[in-house]
Amino acid sequence: MGMQRADLAGFLRRSRERLTPRDVGLAEGPRRRTPGLRREEVAARAGMSPDYYMRLEQARSPQPSGQLLAALARALRLTEDERDHLYLLAGHRPPEGARAGEHLRPGLLYLLDRLDGVPVQVLSDLGDVLAQNDLALALFGCVCSVAEEDRNVVLRWFTEPSVRDHFAAEEHEEHGRELVADLRAAVAHRGDDPASRALVARLRTASAEFAALWDRHEVAVRRAHRYRLVHPELGTIEFDCEVLATPATDQRLRIFTPPPGGTDVLDVLRVLGPQHRCVTTASPRPGVPERR
Repeated sequence: MGMQRADLAGFLRRSRERLTPRDVGLAEGPRRRTPGLRREEVAARAGMSPDYYMRLEQARSPQPSGQLLAALARALRLTEDERDHLYLLAGHRPPEGARAGEHLRPGLLYLLDRLDGVPVQVLSDLGDVLAQNDLALALFGCVCSVAEEDRNVVLRWFTEPSVRDHFAAEEHEEHGRELVADLRAAVAHRGDDPASRALVARLRTASAEFAALWDRHEVAVRRAHRYRLVHPELGTIEFDCEVLATPATDQRLRIFTPPPGGTDVLDVLRVLGPQHRCVTTASPRPGVPERR
């Protein structure tokens, strides 16, 4: 399957031009001469270098990777059909058996850009972190140094002991049970598909604790709960979490709000910014997107 550089360049350009800064939560600015987003704005949203994106639109780039294409699809707010078309133009097969839960819906990205006053995350039904805003980065840290297949909140809870340091110790047991019960509900809803089977098998192999909880067959969808978090700068803080699911329930918007009287913590998180929780030791390779 060959790469169709000219058609890919045209598709990227038209997709960029149809988006307005307002669509992605950016200011219009007084000197915007071209329609749609600027190339550098798309590149920044996709976590790639502006030069590499420019070469894509000029039909003179090497073949982009599947990871880069997925980042571009999110940055350009492509539908699933448009995403598949992007893959084909770039000489790749579209992700086989991909569900909407693995491709961020434009509507959720729209909300993510506008809900900038509180921490917000988008997760798949299985717990994969698909996107989060700057306040969520400041609160939870980024996943840019974690392999894409490892960006799952259940997997990290049961395989990375340091993750639990961010939660009050007395709530670890309950939190683990809730994660497993919610995952079991998602697996049942999917009909035990390959992705869910692979995740459960990996967790059972990696964690005896998970295996024991899974065998209890507890089921409970997490719709609202309170987190007691241990932040490295702020100490123990509380947030209420509301979970909004898409109609197909394969993507979830998690909105974190402080309880009454706790809004000061949001001001501090804004001052701290995401950079203090997202320090990387190496610069990304040209054309390789970072994941926030």
